[in-house]
Amino acid sequence: MKRRTFLKGAVAAGLASTSLTSLARAQAGRSTLMKFVPQANLSALDPIWTTATVTNNHGYYVFDTLFGADMDFKPQPQMAEGHEVLNDGKTWRIKLRDGLVFHDGAPVKAADCVASLKRWCQRDPYGQLLAKVVENWQVVDDRVFEIKLTRAFPTMLEALAKVDTPPFIMPERLAGTDASKQVTEIIGSGPYRFIPGEYVSGSRVVYEKFAGYKPRSEPASRNAGGKTGHFERVEWQVLPDPATAASAMMKGEVDWWERPLTDLQPLLASNPEIRREATDTSGRMAIMRLNHLHPPFNNPKVRQAVRMAVNQEDYMQATQGDDTTLWQTCRSLWPRGTPYYTGEQEDLMPQSLDKAKAALAASGYAGEKVVIISPTDFPDIGPLGQVTGELLQRLGMNVQMADSDWGTVVQRRGNRESVEKGGWSIFHTTGPAVGWSNPALSLLVRGQGAKGWFGWWENETAEKLAEEWLYAADAAGQKKAAVALARLALEEVATIPLGQFVIRTAYRKSLTGMLQGSAPYPWGLRRA
Repeated sequence: MKRRTFLKGAVAAGLASTSLTSLARAQAGRSTLMKFVPQANLSALDPIWTTATVTNNHGYYVFDTLFGADMDFKPQPQMAEGHEVLNDGKTWRIKLRDGLVFHDGAPVKAADCVASLKRWCQRDPYGQLLAKVVENWQVVDDRVFEIKLTRAFPTMLEALAKVDTPPFIMPERLAGTDASKQVTEIIGSGPYRFIPGEYVSGSRVVYEKFAGYKPRSEPASRNAGGKTGHFERVEWQVLPDPATAASAMMKGEVDWWERPLTDLQPLLASNPEIRREATDTSGRMAIMRLNHLHPPFNNPKVRQAVRMAVNQEDYMQATQGDDTTLWQTCRSLWPRGTPYYTGEQEDLMPQSLDKAKAALAASGYAGEKVVIISPTDFPDIGPLGQVTGELLQRLGMNVQMADSDWGTVVQRRGNRESVEKGGWSIFHTTGPAVGWSNPALSLLVRGQGAKGWFGWWENETAEKLAEEWLYAADAAGQKKAAVALARLALEEVATIPLGQFVIRTAYRKSLTGMLQGSAPYPWGLRRA
């Protein structure tokens, strides 16, 4: 039986028992409560420690940022009241808004911001570029701090306002935690408080509106402006089974399903009480990440053979279905629609199994085991691993699938040991196109080695090109460096792109004020 036929049948069976009484009961008492089905289980709670998108989304509920990006991706003050640039760009003085407090009642101080920025700089690629030119961080008073630089950093505000994995501000006592370890408490100064006593990994996450939050007066715009929460309580219902999530959505038991399975979109469209829309039209990229530390992918020729074999249509159809209006190929490490995309790299990604087999035979591959860590509870990611497993078997590689939940994948991908000691060879994920759109933002093209993203590709030339982009005299110089960097990263197989797609989220029409162009945040949402 086809997967989509089974899913539709399962949902129909679940709906058969629905009555008007149960629907009314589900909606009763929900004026101050919003129930949300996230894309995956929230297994990691520290948004500085991990790049998992679900954790990043959680981070925006709990924490705030000094600056935020608006709908035009222009940095706007958020926690900051304002800033000054002194000493020919070598000194940045940032002043906090008055009256900011953390969820534990402590006031937000400049020292908290400095400690948080220092920790973020250890993990984030943009932050690492900034850290290279920081001479010192100086607290002036409780509301003012300075960043003193050895040279002007031309994109300081863009770095502090980045959308994906931004520098969230934590209390100094938590921000002092080693960046390689998760913080032990989730306390921020954002619109919602995380309720640890009600958190059950794999089942439920609960947030309550923070009465002490001071939203800005401007309208909410992407990750900037007034983040006004109208719901007193938001519950994340973790429902990894798509049929269960669809049934709950159809019955009105949940209000918002972040990422409905493509196969179930027609069913949701048949319900007049459900609205479906793509709130982020720039979309997401799917990628394959290989481990460069151990055989066989410490051998660039083996990596290149895999890159040559990848057929993006297979990956997109497996995860996004047959509706090609929702996905497209992108054989480039700059997503389509972003400034540095210059076309498909067909020479590097010919999508040819025959060429790949010949390349693998000449690579020196000696049958080493390839362990693919793959989630069974994440419909946008799990099938990517299955496609890769089948592809590598056809290439003649020794493949072992290590299936688990997404939380386990997130934990295991940080293991740098060999596969015999619990390590891995390949994992897959997705990320926002806008978050991977330039050399400072993108983890995919950076050659930082041990200080970089999982897979740990190391390339000194790549890092020099990233700095060339950052300090280029004009846009033409930036584009030249960016195009060269993406080409180098694809040649060396830092990352293999698998296609680009748009998510059509689904929510009950009883919700009004949905924010466009951003991740699934509840700012401005009300129940009609």
